[in-house]
Amino acid sequence: MEKGKINVSVDNIFPLIKKFLYSDQEIFLRELVSNATDATLKLKHLCNIGEASVEYGNPQIEIKIDKDNNTLHIIDQGIGMSEEEVKKYINEVAFSGAEEFLDKYKDSAKDSGIIGHFGLGFYSAFMVANKVEIITKSYTDTPAVHWSCDGSPEFSLEPSDKADRGTEIILHIADDSKDYLESSTIRRLLEKYNKFMPIPIKMGTRVETLPKPEGAKEEDPATTKEVDDIINNPNPAWTKAPSELKEEDYQNFYRELYPMQFEQPLFNIHLNVDYPFNLTGILYFPKLSNDLNIQKDRIQLYQNQVFVTDNVEGIVPEFLTMLRGVIDSPDIPLNVSRSYLQADGAVKKISAYITRKVADKLTSLFKEDREGFESKWNDVKVVIEYGMLSEEKFFEKAEKFALYPTVDNSYLTFEELETQIKELHTDKDGKLVLLYATNKEEQYSYIEAAKEKGYTVLLLDSPIAPHLMQKLEGTKENITFSRVDADAVENLIKKEDSRISKLSEEQITALKDKVTEVTKESGYVVQTEALSSDALPFMLTEPEFMRRMKDMQKTGGGGFMGSGNFPDMYNLVINTNHPLSTEILESKTDKKKEKLIKQAVDLARLSKGVLKGAELSAFIKRSVDLIK
Repeated sequence: MEKGKINVSVDNIFPLIKKFLYSDQEIFLRELVSNATDATLKLKHLCNIGEASVEYGNPQIEIKIDKDNNTLHIIDQGIGMSEEEVKKYINEVAFSGAEEFLDKYKDSAKDSGIIGHFGLGFYSAFMVANKVEIITKSYTDTPAVHWSCDGSPEFSLEPSDKADRGTEIILHIADDSKDYLESSTIRRLLEKYNKFMPIPIKMGTRVETLPKPEGAKEEDPATTKEVDDIINNPNPAWTKAPSELKEEDYQNFYRELYPMQFEQPLFNIHLNVDYPFNLTGILYFPKLSNDLNIQKDRIQLYQNQVFVTDNVEGIVPEFLTMLRGVIDSPDIPLNVSRSYLQADGAVKKISAYITRKVADKLTSLFKEDREGFESKWNDVKVVIEYGMLSEEKFFEKAEKFALYPTVDNSYLTFEELETQIKELHTDKDGKLVLLYATNKEEQYSYIEAAKEKGYTVLLLDSPIAPHLMQKLEGTKENITFSRVDADAVENLIKKEDSRISKLSEEQITALKDKVTEVTKESGYVVQTEALSSDALPFMLTEPEFMRRMKDMQKTGGGGFMGSGNFPDMYNLVINTNHPLSTEILESKTDKKKEKLIKQAVDLARLSKGVLKGAELSAFIKRSVDLIK
């Protein structure tokens, strides 16, 4: 028996590993299974190039739990190690055998799927074990060896009677980590980190019921057999060429990724590039709500089919983190725990590629089936609007397919919108004014008043819309957005078919003066306009700028204006064509005039959603009195 000391740069490496080296204790299993996968893929590669004169067969990785002895076993049928290799790869902490293998066979092994360059992966075992053993036999048929270490820098190395090639790692689980002796815990970790590893992972056996043979009677007992319980899918959809997959395959894979998600995705984007970086994956557009806070962390990042993280910020542009699916790339640099991404040139290229692929997919969907694209717009608009706001190159491409729905359920591109409104929506400065609503129900009376004049009203109800409007106004010199209940609506040039007021100029002045007198404590700026007699007698409008700043503040924008709340500012617009305007003028007493004005103002405030509390109670009481 040989005894020696592991060659490390500090004596207390194991406490450091246990406490600080890895950010999450449970990844020890991922690291060890990844090592076993590497060992198997190395053997496959050597067999393929004729450097290993052994039968590759159908190797598996087996996970065993021995509760009686408090041990967890990870067994592979891979390349194995000789005594010299154990000394080199195990006793020299942070020397990566995979890295050396890839360097030696760099021309032929680049597509072998070997994970490599993590070095310290094996030592993650000491996060949960107070003793670790390695029993291994090389494919070269050199004598098998048995390595053992009790969590100190001391190790032992002796011959083993292991007859078959491969490696068995035995973890003697520490008292504070006994949960890792539970089958449910190990299965959960394997399904989380190793669900799509390229080598089958066996965890025990299960009983499978065989189909009854032809002619069998219903009462005949079923035939069963015991089969290996393989818990992973070694050939997930993203590892295949798009030409190999049908729409059904993409839908099935989505259900495999998200078994608790019952809604099917709207469409998918298959990523497959090998130059200037290697990247595969499938992204899905799910139906999205307007809540931006609950959508993220649904894309899973893999490296050679090993799960890394579901926080892909920095790799996937932020606006696409609301999508779902898988990205797999060996070119994404990771730290030793594989938990945090390091931004570099390759990652930036990957991010740009993903952005371009998504934009190209959306463009093709729009061109090939516009009607179908329009039907999906409300479910994907948050992602597209967010992308237009945050990614300049995406914004340029999105101008071809981004839609602007109207309150009448038609969908227009920006170019179509400009053509349609050019003749009517012009303000005093010659700018095109795009009228929009954010809520068809709450702004119904304002929408109807605008439509009656012939105006097109857009429905922009996503939380991103205020920010996007600000950007569009900055990039297009000749347009401005105005909400249908904003004061800017009054600045639109009136056409010859505009309504003529039923009141004379003298009557309008008298009415305006009286309303101003009654409402002066509220601070409203009183204005008049000839609207339909069916419109409300009084309406509140709000300065577009202040209202939009408040909307932007809700989603984190407008911060440059300070952290305080923006004040409410309203204009009170009198409809001079409404019968109530005439009735107010003809009322014989100031008391009745004041009562009617207050009632009309409160109706306007009620329709705007700003009549609350004691004032709402007073309005209800006054309404009851009027009914009496």
